[in-house]
Amino acid sequence: MMLAPMSDVTDEAFRRMLLKLGRPDIFWTEFVSADGLVSKGKEKILEDLRFFPAEHPIVVQVFGANPGPFKGAAEIIRNLGFDGIDINMGCPNKDVVKMGAGAALIKNPNLAKQIIKAVKQGAGGEFPVSVKTRIGYSKNEVDKWIPALLEENLAALTVHFRTKNEMFKVPAHWELAKKIVRIRDRYAQETLIFGNGDVKSLSQACQLAKKTGLDGIMIGRGVLANPWFFSGRTPDLSERLDAVIEHVKIFEKLHKNNFLKNGSIKNFDIMKKYFKAYATGFDGAKDLRERLMGAKNANEVKQIIKKFLRSPFYRTGEML
Repeated sequence: MMLAPMSDVTDEAFRRMLLKLGRPDIFWTEFVSADGLVSKGKEKILEDLRFFPAEHPIVVQVFGANPGPFKGAAEIIRNLGFDGIDINMGCPNKDVVKMGAGAALIKNPNLAKQIIKAVKQGAGGEFPVSVKTRIGYSKNEVDKWIPALLEENLAALTVHFRTKNEMFKVPAHWELAKKIVRIRDRYAQETLIFGNGDVKSLSQACQLAKKTGLDGIMIGRGVLANPWFFSGRTPDLSERLDAVIEHVKIFEKLHKNNFLKNGSIKNFDIMKKYFKAYATGFDGAKDLRERLMGAKNANEVKQIIKKFLRSPFYRTGEML
């Protein structure tokens, strides 16, 4: 069971919370630019790649469209002490696709293979190299695309069961999982196959793995919606509110006064995407979320929750 790489979501603060609330078997970082990692401005990216020793095993995902920088990026990632490097060949973001990276590589298998080779050269023989992709660009292309990747003897291949054009508009095509496992068995028996898309609970993830024969399940939005996902538990209201305060404190501690040479810093607004996950499923949750969205720092979050604890919502409300 793995945490999917998500920009401005799977950062160090969120991963620290998952260590407390329920950790995955493998952590993935936010995805970072291979070009940026070997550039003069790599300081900001290295900041995004900080991690806590307890997060092992942890994998870095990189994206790009030029094989050259991938070799150097892989060397850096290996030397930073990570447990693997994953290549993004599935991101549907229009800016990423426009540069020829992410899901655009589905349309260019030869370039995809060159990138994998470059990463392997930089990573060294024993360092795990994997790919995360989709079933196709505008249509189902697993019969051609998946074998092309497997021919490169990857440590693992994660497949999001939608095309690039489908984005998140249709249900994930989990019916293709068994077919992809059979393709793996034909081309690269040692490669682990992971599935991704629309998994909403730990029990569902376990059922899918058992039913399809996949080696593992990667979860993205399901964990963002429920930070307790990997524990399989449902927290009570008190635990939810305590987690909000703890998360913002960790975030602020990690980034407060941590200005880089270019003046950039992770903005506190990043925290606001998590408030819906924590403040949901109880009387007064909507009102609390609206108030939290106006907070500018950890202290304001703490005061808003203290006020909520004195409100009729908290005294009479129950988890729905």
